[in-house]
Amino acid sequence: MPKSFLKILCVLMLVLLFASQASALPKMFLPVEKFDFGFVPQNSKISHVFWIKSVGDDSLKILSVKPG
Repeated sequence: MPKSFLKILCVLMLVLLFASQASALPKMFLPVEKFDFGFVPQNSKISHVFWIKSVGDDSLKILSVKPG
């Protein structure tokens, strides 16, 4: 077999290996990504619930949440 054929075969195998790993990643779905509270008076306490759904093939772990 020529060396170029072996190189192409190795590259194809690596691509297939990484593609199979990428398909098993966790994925998060947010129906609403942001919420506008509008005018909020100073020193008010407000809250909003965000629903998060795991739609990937692997377990989704949320390690921290940072409001922005």
